[in-house]
Amino acid sequence: MLPSIVPDLAPLTRLAEPLVTRFAPSPTGYLHLGHVVNAIYTWGIARAAGAQVLLRIEDHDRHRSRPAYEGAILDDLAWLGFDAGTPVLRQSDDPGAYRDALERLRSAHHVFACDCSRKTLADEGYAERYSGYCRTRQLDERAGTGLRVGMAPGTEAFDDLRLGHQEQEPAAQCGDLLLRDRDGHWTYQFAVTVDDWRQRVNLVIRGEDLLSSTGRQIRLGRMLGRERPACYVHHPLLVSPGGGKLSKANRDTGIRDLRAAGLSPEDVIGRAAAAAGLVDRERPLAAHEVEALFRYADLTRSALPD
Repeated sequence: MLPSIVPDLAPLTRLAEPLVTRFAPSPTGYLHLGHVVNAIYTWGIARAAGAQVLLRIEDHDRHRSRPAYEGAILDDLAWLGFDAGTPVLRQSDDPGAYRDALERLRSAHHVFACDCSRKTLADEGYAERYSGYCRTRQLDERAGTGLRVGMAPGTEAFDDLRLGHQEQEPAAQCGDLLLRDRDGHWTYQFAVTVDDWRQRVNLVIRGEDLLSSTGRQIRLGRMLGRERPACYVHHPLLVSPGGGKLSKANRDTGIRDLRAAGLSPEDVIGRAAAAAGLVDRERPLAAHEVEALFRYADLTRSALPD
């Protein structure tokens, strides 16, 4: 049976601690309709479940991050009506948090330098899973080397609120996890794991393209000292006409382009909701209305008033 588009939020009512989630775009391009779908899920579920939304700018990729993109992201979110009501968090604002987390890992796990490039790994057939080549080479941690942490064999099991029970084997999927790349930048997997733990994020709402990252992030969080992992919702992705994941460069779905074409915020949110299958047809939908898509999940998808 195919999974529901709308997640089951009942398990969230059994959590004792306050619910905290995040909307976490990277400032490497402009927002598109796929981001709006994620915003609909994030703010809709958060309001239905009584969770706080943090707005986190994930600028760990210092090569591609641009202040202009961050400004555009914040402007588009405000225009759409999705407001976190909290100060904007940026990964670049607190680099010491990642250094501290690295030292925590060193104290109990095998952290080692690695000089393998992506091209080298791909040429050797290890594009997805690290081969372990540098694990015992005892390289010096110098410029041009990355840092990895050893991943022991074992399964990570978790229940996705939409997709159900999941089991993943991080060591088999990705091998020893890269923490810092050869240019000295913290990696996505490491940075978001550290951020979600220190910011008390216990509800992660994101696209299905990141489902495979969940087991390794749960494992890494436990290695850092996080005893209880977050709850997860992985929602469907919008795809391009060719069937691929939407790109920030796709002008047909870019928010700024849709704004320039004269669409209203309600038009854009309604278009994204219809494309995601959250409503039965395209019609204007305001940001404050998206909660109803998830609060009344037992009703039909046409439950919203015209």
